[in-house]
Amino acid sequence: MPTNEQRRQAAKRKLERQLVRRAERAKRRRIIGVIITVVGVIVAVGLVYWLANLGNGNTPASANSTDTSTPNQPADTPSSIPTETAPVPKRPTPLAATATCEYPASAQAPAAKPVQPPPTANISAQGTVTADVDTSAGKLKFTLDRALAPCTVNNFVSLAKQGYYNDTPCHRLTTSGIQVLQCGDPTGQGSGGPGYTFKDEVFPEIKYGRGILAMANSGPDTNGSQFFIVYGTAELPPNYTVFGTIDADSLKVVDEIAKAGTVSQGQPGDGAPKNPVKLTTVTIAG
Repeated sequence: MPTNEQRRQAAKRKLERQLVRRAERAKRRRIIGVIITVVGVIVAVGLVYWLANLGNGNTPASANSTDTSTPNQPADTPSSIPTETAPVPKRPTPLAATATCEYPASAQAPAAKPVQPPPTANISAQGTVTADVDTSAGKLKFTLDRALAPCTVNNFVSLAKQGYYNDTPCHRLTTSGIQVLQCGDPTGQGSGGPGYTFKDEVFPEIKYGRGILAMANSGPDTNGSQFFIVYGTAELPPNYTVFGTIDADSLKVVDEIAKAGTVSQGQPGDGAPKNPVKLTTVTIAG
């Protein structure tokens, strides 16, 4: 029969084992918590980086008419590209038949290429406009929807008719997370614009997906000339004006650009297209 001293020693050893197990469990919980926090920070930083560079501000790469990458530099290619096109957003309340637009000059950002601001009065908010876009990679066809964004369509048509987009590079391609091709800056640096800005034409119901055409910006009401084509996934807040779509044949052309990959600079899957792409001419039908 154990003595009192033996019972005390046994109880002491049992308590010590319990304390060790508790300490080990607490340590594992702390390690798991740190891992979850680090992963969350990385994801958040990546999304903020992409959103901050979607518009006319600093971009991670420039795309000129020649490939500046080294021959052995690997390109980041999309792991997959969806084939189903996204539905076109619809305004919950239709706009009036005409709109009044404003295109104030931007003193801090002079025009990257000489151009006049668009007309501002009695701008149609009805119907669509077709833009035929010839690129170094193939032909694209845009359908611009005035009912979605009359001032944005008015701006694109004006710039196209003045030849602003002719011989300009598509300077940015993203291949992971958000899949878009961004164009419209004559400098190819991601900071160029027409020398004026105009307001967003957005609404909460906007969703982005394959085939959607939207304006790039560097913050609220900073639209200019840069736009992006969504060829895949794009989980974005409704902060970017949707002003049209591109057709199925055009998406095939963009898919080939994406499959060639992007030469990432800074953020993986975000940089200049591996195969440089240029808008040669943009023609408004009619």
